[in-house]
Amino acid sequence: MEEIKVSPDYNWFRSTVPLRRIIVDDDDSKVWSLYDAGPKNVRCPIIFLPPVSGTAEVFFQQVLALTGWGYRVISLQYPVYWDLMEFCDGFRKLLDHLQLDKVHLFGASLGGFLAQKFAEYTHKSPRVHSLILCNSFSDTSIFNQTWTANSFWLMPAFLLKKIVLGNFARGPMDPKMADAIDFMVDRLESLNQSELASRLTLNCQNSYVEPHKIKDVAVTIIDVFDQSALSLEAKEEMYKLYPNARRAHLKTGGNFPYLCRSAEVNLYIQIHLRQFHGTRFAAISPDMINAEELEVHASRQDSDDDQ
Repeated sequence: MEEIKVSPDYNWFRSTVPLRRIIVDDDDSKVWSLYDAGPKNVRCPIIFLPPVSGTAEVFFQQVLALTGWGYRVISLQYPVYWDLMEFCDGFRKLLDHLQLDKVHLFGASLGGFLAQKFAEYTHKSPRVHSLILCNSFSDTSIFNQTWTANSFWLMPAFLLKKIVLGNFARGPMDPKMADAIDFMVDRLESLNQSELASRLTLNCQNSYVEPHKIKDVAVTIIDVFDQSALSLEAKEEMYKLYPNARRAHLKTGGNFPYLCRSAEVNLYIQIHLRQFHGTRFAAISPDMINAEELEVHASRQDSDDDQ
């Protein structure tokens, strides 16, 4: 039990990367919590958005690996927002506060849905350069909960936790997946009633992504072939929505592949971000890119300009 919590990697992460708390709204109770690691001269970092049950810590393996390769990584946790427009407005203010013009977003489950909605919300003045969507969805109606979305705020915390835990895998599984679930249960326990209720409300209130507004955003879809909270129909819908997206499939990984299959997920993230090396939207420090790679990207840029 709690293998991840006592692991050297997690303790190293907690002791070396400071947790920042930032308020960008008029309401002082809306606090963004985030870990900002890697070279600060990078102006287009990758930002990680957690699922309903997650906190900023759930991406610690991505933070450690990617910063080791020279990327700037921000992993965050949302304040209490009850409405998608309110969330998008708050997130835009956070990017303004951090002086970030454009960013790459990695979203898991609800985080992926919010990433898509934010890209859609800012499409006239784009703030999202690319998306990595992990076990995510594009339409909240797949959960068949739109009719209860407005009553989550009334429910006690134990009932909300029960709803979320109902989507966690059960039965025999490999030890790493079991450890990932234990860790996520621990993170879920750290959320209070309003945090959970607001996230479930965002997850279930009637809304869908309008793909024509984000057709110019580079997308990679990461999903798993084994049991997860997403139905096959939801996955197929994502493929239809983003026909040109890169697809990264994991044989196993359940709901939380970034915890239990972190090496593979980190590799897919690196492959996704590599296409922006040598441009002003690189999430990596220029010192960490070798000259040969820079030359390749420069010639590709020239041929794109000629076209």
